[in-house]
Amino acid sequence: MATLLIRSAAGERRLTVSVGQSVREILDATDLRVRAACGGTGACGACAVRLLGGAVNPPSVAEYMRLSKGERAQGARLACQLRLAGDAEIQLDQPAPPCVWKSIAPENLISPPGRLPALQEYIYGVAVDLGTTHIRVALWDRRAGRRIATRRGFNPQGIFGADVLNRLSAVPEHGYELAKLARSAINQAIRDMLVRDVGEVAPMLMQIGQMIVVGNTAMLALLTEHGGAELLAPDNWQRPIDYAPSDPAAWHEAWHLPHVQIVLPAPVAGFVGSDLIADLIATHLVEGVAGALLLDVGTNTEIALWDGQRLHITSVPGGPAFEGVGIRHGMPAETGAICRVRPGQNGYDCEVIGGDAARGLCGSGLADGIAVLLADGLLKPSGRFAAASGSQGYELLPGNPRSAIGAGDVDAFQRAKAATAAAMEVLLHGAGMGWGDIRRLCVCGAFGRHLDIGHAQAVGLLPSIDPALIKLDADATLAGCECALLRADGADLFSALTKLTCPVNLSFIEGYDDRYINHLRLKPISPIIA
Repeated sequence: MATLLIRSAAGERRLTVSVGQSVREILDATDLRVRAACGGTGACGACAVRLLGGAVNPPSVAEYMRLSKGERAQGARLACQLRLAGDAEIQLDQPAPPCVWKSIAPENLISPPGRLPALQEYIYGVAVDLGTTHIRVALWDRRAGRRIATRRGFNPQGIFGADVLNRLSAVPEHGYELAKLARSAINQAIRDMLVRDVGEVAPMLMQIGQMIVVGNTAMLALLTEHGGAELLAPDNWQRPIDYAPSDPAAWHEAWHLPHVQIVLPAPVAGFVGSDLIADLIATHLVEGVAGALLLDVGTNTEIALWDGQRLHITSVPGGPAFEGVGIRHGMPAETGAICRVRPGQNGYDCEVIGGDAARGLCGSGLADGIAVLLADGLLKPSGRFAAASGSQGYELLPGNPRSAIGAGDVDAFQRAKAATAAAMEVLLHGAGMGWGDIRRLCVCGAFGRHLDIGHAQAVGLLPSIDPALIKLDADATLAGCECALLRADGADLFSALTKLTCPVNLSFIEGYDDRYINHLRLKPISPIIA
């Protein structure tokens, strides 16, 4: 790892980054972007920065072509060509205008195999993970099997509520607006990729031949303006919901992508969407041993258990707490978020994404913070503070109120983790298994990107199994969607797995509430399942 110091009119920013990345790649994953219009080839020359010092690669041919001798003498470099070999310092004088879309860090992506060499036209494709809180989009050359670019950003439907029930309740008056918000956001992400990573928009839009959109059932029903009303009735939660657009031609025209085939894989049930199936595709869960468990942790946490023959699946309202929403100083897992907390010599060492000053806690930072406070006796297993923590909560970084964890934050986390643990227990019990029968555990979703497995086990979010059996697959949903995009039978991947599922509606399970209460305390999960 290396440190990149960026000086600009906005001040100084220190980022902890991987050696070998280009400065453009590094900045594109933050809210500090350079101007760009060529996809990183150096052809446009728009991403010039000034190198102030450090360990970097020598200038490339593209830089000799685009930068004059005088500019190079003053330290000018092209950010897309400038790669770190160690610590470095740059001056950014002409940043790109602010944008809500950021690139997904390469280390968080899974590169799925596959390509479609027989394609002769409309060779580009788009994979979309339409989440309740975030949207992730990837642009592909399907013929070559090459990922061109990615983007992530907030789902703008959040103005109608952080949870799906609030949004569904708004459908009668605001259904069209909700659909337009999601559609426009996806289109904005596509155009941002084309402008910055390709350099042309209109001709490329004409060549997009397929778009696969996955998400939970509510998000897709809101996107198509069909099926949302059914989801408000609990009797429909265990049944597949038809969210195909009522007027397919008009719906397709609203996207302004003339040659695209939009694929919306069918949901498993009202409470389990195609995003879980995408996770299963990416992780190959059913191709392994029985006792494989998968958690897609987020605002709505979906769970699958493979018993060797069937997929037992369910979902719980994991709560926005896992995504940093609804927490007093919560924020997404992006620059400025405390993502890890460790005991230090004089308090706690907090790892902040991007190496910048802490501006809040993301879900994994909250889990870590609760775990270390519990270990030090500052929190009781009941979730109460051992001593008064003040109205603002306990500051992990003294003097920084944005690092504080309050009683309400602990309560929100306890409720989310209890619902998740109780749901896992129900699936295991229904399959005739116990915690000790788990042979593999995949944790998907942005929450898992920085999750400390030991801390998650200590507070009872994850079972106390061998940590070597647990794998974090943060962007598995997008990866599964990408896998399908690169296969001629991509849609069949979803239907084949859906046929193996056995949905479990927890509202109909006797004893679920008791299990939930038993898991509210901050303690490791008991190995015994009643």
